[in-house]
Amino acid sequence: MSFRPADFRHAVLGAAVALTFALSAGAVMAQNAKPAAASSAAPAAAGSAAAPAAAAPAEAATAAVKPGDATAGQGKAAVCGACHGIDGNSADPQYPKLAGQHESYIARQLTNFKAAKRQNPIMLGMASPLSEQDMHDIGAYFATKVSRPGVADEALVEHGQKLYREGDVERGIPACMACHLTDGRGNPGAIYPQLAGQHAQYVEATLKSWHDGTVWGDDAHAQIMPAIAKKLDAKDITALASYIEGLHSADSGDTATAAP
Repeated sequence: MSFRPADFRHAVLGAAVALTFALSAGAVMAQNAKPAAASSAAPAAAGSAAAPAAAAPAEAATAAVKPGDATAGQGKAAVCGACHGIDGNSADPQYPKLAGQHESYIARQLTNFKAAKRQNPIMLGMASPLSEQDMHDIGAYFATKVSRPGVADEALVEHGQKLYREGDVERGIPACMACHLTDGRGNPGAIYPQLAGQHAQYVEATLKSWHDGTVWGDDAHAQIMPAIAKKLDAKDITALASYIEGLHSADSGDTATAAP
């Protein structure tokens, strides 16, 4: 078989055309592949960006709770007045005085009532519809009020005062004033409540309840008073409750006022 120069030129030309076509097709395929890769990578980028967005509502909810507003709390606390008094000074000694109580303490107790950690059917119903902000607003309102002083039974002052100020080392009972301060104003930072002027009947009932095993929560803070109350006998509880009712602030003499 003979091979002519013309045939050789045609073969070379055909090979060049074929090579050019192949390179062009490869370039087109590569261009088409890039958007596909980009599109497949896009969801991953979107997914990683969505994580902070998903967390945003929770962060917003936390950030939304501000220090209590006493003005807003006044309206929200109106229903509380039926038992605790409009100004937080309850007329019925079975209900605690809230006047002058710390915002942090009131908000904590309302939270416990709502979660049923502190058992009280009436307060469960009252606390259930409240938001965390509502609780702080109500607490701020009562914190602006002044607790009216009470009186202590003269016969119980000495015993009550000794326990409150010194405790009883032999029985492992700490002094009440270590947490609630000498004047009974408490410590809002540690969420230790104000006690000064509180109704003796309410204090006595509460201490007895703790003595018998009641707790107001499941955290370490909630275990403090039940552990102490178990070491108190009936006479201790009665004397302490009376002394606390007559306990006044420093500008009122810083002493328990005995009944005439």
